[in-house]
Amino acid sequence: RLQKLKEMFVSKFGSAPKFYVRAPGRVNLIGEHIDYCGYAVLPMAIEQDILIAVEPVKTQVVQLANTSSLYLDFSTSVNNIQINKTKPQWHNYFLCGLKGIQEHFGLNNPTGMNCLLDGTIPPSSGLSSSSALVCCAGLVTLRANGKTLSKVELAEICTKSERYIGTEGGGMDQSISFLAEEGTAKLIEFSPLRATDVRLPSGAAFVIANSCVEMNKAATSHYNIRVMECRLATKLLSKSKSLDWKKMLRLHDVQTKLGVSLEEMLTIVEEVLHPEPYSTEEICKCLGISLEELRSQILSQNTQDVSTFKLYQRAKHVYSEAARVLEFKKICDEAPANAIQLLGELMNKSYISCREMYECSCPELDRLVDICLQFGAVGSRLTGAGWGGCTVSMVPTDKLNTFLKNVKSAYYQSDVQRLALENKSLFATKPGRGALVFVEV
Repeated sequence: RLQKLKEMFVSKFGSAPKFYVRAPGRVNLIGEHIDYCGYAVLPMAIEQDILIAVEPVKTQVVQLANTSSLYLDFSTSVNNIQINKTKPQWHNYFLCGLKGIQEHFGLNNPTGMNCLLDGTIPPSSGLSSSSALVCCAGLVTLRANGKTLSKVELAEICTKSERYIGTEGGGMDQSISFLAEEGTAKLIEFSPLRATDVRLPSGAAFVIANSCVEMNKAATSHYNIRVMECRLATKLLSKSKSLDWKKMLRLHDVQTKLGVSLEEMLTIVEEVLHPEPYSTEEICKCLGISLEELRSQILSQNTQDVSTFKLYQRAKHVYSEAARVLEFKKICDEAPANAIQLLGELMNKSYISCREMYECSCPELDRLVDICLQFGAVGSRLTGAGWGGCTVSMVPTDKLNTFLKNVKSAYYQSDVQRLALENKSLFATKPGRGALVFVEV
């Protein structure tokens, strides 16, 4: 693949690349939509990745090209980075990583670059192709400008810089992209960022199946509405407990300040929040602020016009999912005889919560999860933001081949469009390694 990329680079730019950078996609085994609430998650890097061939150049221009004809070439001056939030195109994700590194070091005269990108992560599939691209671009810019940072610093910069595109994400995708190690999943904790190895049981394979419904986080407001609902739930829970609610941003902050367990937080949610949606008027009344203050001080740009928010359901999902992550790690560490069964049950509970409480599934994902469970998966759930994208299923290794065959015929062969994508849409994966730089010798 490197050789092929090099040949394409030479024919495109007329000279050879000086180095290559790869950053992997990821699958989140458990812990959906809780990283931006401050809670630990449990992902692993997958083998699919973004690979970029790079040649630093004397002119202060970045030229970007893609091996796929679906993505148009792009070039811009390195001193004038404009990121378009309204219509997120592939090059904007590259520019996020580039801008993040430039700003971190205050680079006044950054190096120009010719870059050719090749990606094997299915786009808009919930396997983090966009974050892998941001991370790859950050590492490319770092290397081209002769700077160094630790993996943790890189992950934190890339998390912040992806927000230039308008997505109010957590830090899971960028963290696993840099901190992953071959053969192990990771428990990733935030503030401060740290990663702990999680050994997965040997008798099970993790299978990714793409629903073939594309979901672009930056192009829709579903994702940011959930982030705001969690933020508003934080404010209302804080106020009910006489905490300084204006300073509280994440559901994790409430638990920390109160010094209680996740189970106790679930009880507090039941006592304080009601299951019916909250109108903006009711939220303002609860917090004693005007609609203008709500919009300018709390809500994000693309959630200004939302009139109702579900706070009880979102908080309930977050606190219960955070507890499932810790339970998942505990089972992996203790490795009881029925570990596979127990982990599968946690994945299934996570999925039900995503579907019922967080409402981030879709009919195709529901159907795919049903099919996977029907044909031998011990646990199956959506992975990534949801509303499309992929499922991840835990399948006993001895059932893997029949499982793949049956899912293929039940979900993909009944639909022409899905069948065309099927080769890249259904595969078993092992924990892969994190981002790397290769240098031409």
